[in-house]
Amino acid sequence: MIPTLQPGGMERVMSELARFLCEKKGLEVHLVLYGRHIQRYYELPGNLIVHLPDFAFNDRLRIVSIVRRLFFLRRTVAEINPDRILSFGEYWNSFVLLALRGLHLPVFVSDRCQPGKRMRLHHKWLRRALYPTAAGIVAQTSVARRVYYQQLKHRNIRVIGNPIRLPSSVNGEAKENVVLSVGRLIRSKNHKQLIELFAQIGQPGWKLVIVGGNALKRDLKKELVATIERLDVADKVVLTDTQTDVEAYYRRSRIFAFMSESEGFPNVIGEAQSFGLPVIAFDCVAGPSDLITNNYNGLLIPLHDYVAFRQKLTLLMESAELRERLGKNALESVRRYSAETIGRQFYDFVIG
Repeated sequence: MIPTLQPGGMERVMSELARFLCEKKGLEVHLVLYGRHIQRYYELPGNLIVHLPDFAFNDRLRIVSIVRRLFFLRRTVAEINPDRILSFGEYWNSFVLLALRGLHLPVFVSDRCQPGKRMRLHHKWLRRALYPTAAGIVAQTSVARRVYYQQLKHRNIRVIGNPIRLPSSVNGEAKENVVLSVGRLIRSKNHKQLIELFAQIGQPGWKLVIVGGNALKRDLKKELVATIERLDVADKVVLTDTQTDVEAYYRRSRIFAFMSESEGFPNVIGEAQSFGLPVIAFDCVAGPSDLITNNYNGLLIPLHDYVAFRQKLTLLMESAELRERLGKNALESVRRYSAETIGRQFYDFVIG
């Protein structure tokens, strides 16, 4: 059984995992949805048994609604009586562990955030009190595993990355001289700095394309547009907003640039690698170093070293041989994150 809550990258991971588990003979898989506003963003297997609350979440009676959700989750799980439970979400894992206390069922939790993420005091307290009762913890990266062990002293922590859906073919649309970046428009992604850096390079015939929409209730796009106008690079920098067909951008581009300063697991790096793109990224707290071996399948730059980032990005833009070598190695190395491989790792850890 896979309890879940929120959309986005986490839901994509769970849809891939549900597909893998539902193909296992003799395995009955249940999905319990209990969030505030439940929506399905990804296709789910036909033989997946989905459980939904029969009452709406009332924001004006928030505490009452949370308690009702808690009892819905406990009642539903007790009726299913599963052999194993897998919960996703750094905040909601504690909710699951609390709801199921006393049922004596093995609960595995998977954290999806960057290690050391700042949380409110009550979330920290709940994690420290409840996580030690989990049967096991899934960390996305090796750095996350070290941090969780230091914080929680849990002995059963396994590093399992996110599944990357590999395209059937990397051939398709003709390549263009495009540096691509994909990610929500939030300050920690450093899109403004990437635009400024790209403008400084001034490589003729190249464009920077940023795929992503505003997030966290902030209109950062206005600031980025102002930066583009100030630097007079409107003909060289494109902001696309959120796109449903990001694959087309991966196929057309020659380089993937990633300047995020904090990550849980950067899915977009894996996606770029799956299309044979050389990736240049900041070596931030966690994530990029698990996917990129410097100068083998990509380039890792010390965090906030914009001079080095500009120099290496310029080199990538100028050297077709370097792009081809890094991209070829990236395509091979990302196979270890295929949905089949990651699904098997989850299965072996939780069920096997």
